[in-house]
Amino acid sequence: MSESSPHPFGGLDLLSSAVILLDENLAIRHMNPAAESLLAMSSRVFVGCPLASVIECPSRFLAALDSALKHGWDYTGQNIDLRLTAGELLRLNCAVNPVDTREASLLLELWPIDQQLRATREERLVEQQQANRELIRNLVHEIKNPLGGIRGAAQLLEHELNNPGLREYTQVIIKEADRLQDLMRRLLSPHRPMQPGPVNIHEILERVRSLLTAEFPTLLTVQRDYDTSLPELIGDREQLIQVFLNLARNAAQAIQRQPDDGARGSGQITLRTRVARQTTLFKRRYRLALEVQVIDDGPGIAEDIRERMFYPLVSGREGGSGLGLTLAQSFVQQHQGTIDCESRPGGTCFTIRLPLG
Repeated sequence: MSESSPHPFGGLDLLSSAVILLDENLAIRHMNPAAESLLAMSSRVFVGCPLASVIECPSRFLAALDSALKHGWDYTGQNIDLRLTAGELLRLNCAVNPVDTREASLLLELWPIDQQLRATREERLVEQQQANRELIRNLVHEIKNPLGGIRGAAQLLEHELNNPGLREYTQVIIKEADRLQDLMRRLLSPHRPMQPGPVNIHEILERVRSLLTAEFPTLLTVQRDYDTSLPELIGDREQLIQVFLNLARNAAQAIQRQPDDGARGSGQITLRTRVARQTTLFKRRYRLALEVQVIDDGPGIAEDIRERMFYPLVSGREGGSGLGLTLAQSFVQQHQGTIDCESRPGGTCFTIRLPLG
């Protein structure tokens, strides 16, 4: 973009990392939206102010900035503590690069350490899930053909049997084959192409709420905590219903399994919606994102499966298929969103973030 443009640094505003441009006197010349969000300050207020008057910087960091100005050296810092004017302490990794423009002399890029760890975890999780899905898809195809043969042979055998009492055994074979075929179909369902369109998240959650209260009429109280100002998002309606129904049904079943000590009434599930601003989802920055939380007051997720709960066929419930969370995660990822979980004895919260716009 030319220097005559009113926004010569507009390209930096698209970055998900926080970027600050400094002049030769270490005064702020530009902050992108990610930096405004990270530092909780407006560029309109602080552009032109010395960096040291806005952020309390350690001496080694200021010395690195000075060296970068004098010698044109790049600098990379790890575990740097910066204290904001409001008193909040941020632990960051950063990179400093000299730039040669009329407006700025240094480009300062900041990454919160926890954000980097989350991004790395998300990346690793996606790779792992892709490998798991490919393995399962290949396994399903290997199982389906012999399973169909077993079912067909059982049907033929049933027609040849003269003793009706023996048909009970062939019916067991047929029914179990049908159950396994249904499991195979569900394992492959994340590969269905999306059918995106405008959807209202509250209409989806109300559908889930009505299904849940019908299935558990005396067990649950389902609370709504909605931000009704949220806009529509583009998504696959059926997939999103399945995501939130799987999460809410898991919560209800966990509450159902709790021992009744006589003092406890029905369990509670809360469906909460909020808008999240300046959110990074899989290394892409979104000005607005939708945040939906499914919160329950159940016993929590067993510690030994918390790290594996999104893996296929992992279940904390006896007789569970272990597919509910796997399908939910697959559908959320197809929407370019993320799903996180915090759980402790007495409560679990699943948080889904989906991009808006």
